[in-house]
Amino acid sequence: MSLENKVVIVTGASSGIGKATAILFAENGANVIVADLNEENGKAVVNDINNSGQSATFIKLDVSKVSEVENLIDTVYEKFGTIDVLVNNAGIGNKVLAKTADHTLEDWDNVVAVNQSGVFYCMKYALKKMIAQGHGNIVNVASLAGLKASGKNIAYSGSKFAVVGMTKSAALEYGHKNIRVNAVCPGYTESALLNQLIGAAPQMKEKLLQFIPMRRFGKANEIAEAILWLGSDKSSFVTGQTITLDGGLSL
Repeated sequence: MSLENKVVIVTGASSGIGKATAILFAENGANVIVADLNEENGKAVVNDINNSGQSATFIKLDVSKVSEVENLIDTVYEKFGTIDVLVNNAGIGNKVLAKTADHTLEDWDNVVAVNQSGVFYCMKYALKKMIAQGHGNIVNVASLAGLKASGKNIAYSGSKFAVVGMTKSAALEYGHKNIRVNAVCPGYTESALLNQLIGAAPQMKEKLLQFIPMRRFGKANEIAEAILWLGSDKSSFVTGQTITLDGGLSL
């Protein structure tokens, strides 16, 4: 699945799904921009990619800060002259699991700022460049929690429902501009977020596995493969869609 010389931005690319996605795009010939708040881990990903003979660049980014997002998009466009694919993967979870009435304002503000506003900011500024160049492709990382109810999780769930809605709205608006916008909705996937969830309630691990027909959690590279497909021309007639990767949990 060649993406030779395509310019691909992956946010939240220093670990987990973002890291796996950045590596996979690079292996398929893309020039990858690893955008993340964690400078040490982000640069380590870039070094791994470059040492393998592929191409990657690190740019520090806090997606919740609109000025940093605008600078990222401008910097990449000025350097490469195109932004072919944007993968909006950066995301955080709640620090405290609590029902809606007890949900902390801190969790609400922080989670929505990154997961919802961050995706909006990235789409807003990338779309301007994509319209000007006459093509583009955006893949948003939502969640199964953006498709189905998720108790004690209103900030995260609400933000991911928003990502699904924003994906469909943007796809509707820009399809005629040769710009596609899709989303992946992972279920429970081996990542820092899952570790955080299980760490808050250790007994939850076995309970969760009982509800997954495949009896295991997803792996980051399995989600990355779907993102790669959506970001490539292999999915050229697909837009406004959500692909659920959950081992059958939603059944």
